[in-house]
Amino acid sequence: MTEENKEYKGSCLCGGVQYTAVGPLDDVVACHCRQCQKTSGFHVAMTRLPLKNLRLDKYETLNWYRSSNEAERGFCTRCGGNVFWKPTGKDSVSITAGTLDQPTGLKLRDNIYTEFAGDYYEIPKVTR
Repeated sequence: MTEENKEYKGSCLCGGVQYTAVGPLDDVVACHCRQCQKTSGFHVAMTRLPLKNLRLDKYETLNWYRSSNEAERGFCTRCGGNVFWKPTGKDSVSITAGTLDQPTGLKLRDNIYTEFAGDYYEIPKVTR
């Protein structure tokens, strides 16, 4: 199986939202913005892929919240799991890395919006 057609499975905590992402996936970016902190309680680690490469296998509990003019966030209405981030007007979607079944083979590539990082943690080191 090549990277182009490798399948990654994932879900929220309760399994109400289940998906298959057809690779390759971008390496992970940790976002430290206040919106990510407010939706997760911490920074959010996400990977990205073209929207056409995401298949929703189970989505009865999936709901979308427009968190800003720039994006909307997909979450599970049963367990509250933060699963997706979709930028407005783009053909891509980001998946919270923790919802992917392991192993993923992904690496942390970058930290963004670090100026908003909480004072209770250190910025994760990026290894390349």
